[in-house]
Amino acid sequence: MPTPAALPDTPGPSASDSADRIRPLRIVISGGTGQVGAVLARHWRAAGHSVVVLSRSGADGTVPWDGATLGPWVSQIDGADAVVNLAGRTVNCRYTAQNLHEMLASRVDSTRAVGEAIGAVRNPPSLWLQMSTATIYAHRFDAPNDELTGQLGGQEPDAPAYWARSVAIARAWEAALDAADTPGTRRIALRTAMVMSPDAGGVFDMLRRLCRAGLGGTIGGGRQYVSWIHGEDFCRALDFLIEHTELAGPVNLAAPNPVPQGEHMRTLRRALGVPIGLPATAGMATLGAVFLRTDAELVLKSRRVVPRRLLEAGFRFRYPTWGEAATELAAQRS
Repeated sequence: MPTPAALPDTPGPSASDSADRIRPLRIVISGGTGQVGAVLARHWRAAGHSVVVLSRSGADGTVPWDGATLGPWVSQIDGADAVVNLAGRTVNCRYTAQNLHEMLASRVDSTRAVGEAIGAVRNPPSLWLQMSTATIYAHRFDAPNDELTGQLGGQEPDAPAYWARSVAIARAWEAALDAADTPGTRRIALRTAMVMSPDAGGVFDMLRRLCRAGLGGTIGGGRQYVSWIHGEDFCRALDFLIEHTELAGPVNLAAPNPVPQGEHMRTLRRALGVPIGLPATAGMATLGAVFLRTDAELVLKSRRVVPRRLLEAGFRFRYPTWGEAATELAAQRS
């Protein structure tokens, strides 16, 4: 799919590689032991930055925190250049009442705690990068969702009513960021699509295994859009946001060319050298999600999200199309 006409073209490597130009920083990543946190920590440490990871376990050199209340971990925030809050219960689960409550509480409580910590220290960080989600946008096929003209979800007539709960969680997550009393700290809500990295256990690894098993076909007709971002571009985008101090508020972290799910899987199968992928109806996907202890919304909702603010600020994606990203990721996992 070509780049949307309203957005700038997105060539490959360019002056967007801000990590090479910014001074060594001290960065705190809260909730940083998952796939995305590991990708970021590895990237920033390789660039010469000092990275402190907060985790509930406090294992493997991380600093313990409970994700909800202030404690000794607050000292790590004092004097840091930036804090990145990634904390939140995984969405890859059954959407039971208990799991939805934990998804909401883990996001809102951790965001409030980080805001309170920033407000309490003598030398607060100049930047707070707060994880959010592209799921906040409406399920739609007609046009892409950007930060300025995109439609927030929750009331789509052609979507299951229960999908509104995911949008409500996303809205509450960002509301907690907006409510924080941190006047000296720039705040950005990272409305993030699926981050694709070659790491074991990540989204790309899961899709790769499905394809290898012959299950990487269209789901529910395959019209629904898939938004994604290569892990390398995710890290580069955060470098860009650190450097570009004029940017604040919601920023979409997604590649500029979302594709329908059927095309997404065909392209991935081609990159992996897998000729066939069995299709599944929406009903089959819903039933299969029960056995996989996840929810069909993750594969049936059309997430057509584009990064307008990044592009207009001058960011250039290294992997703007899924074909380029899938080929590179498949080569890393071969």
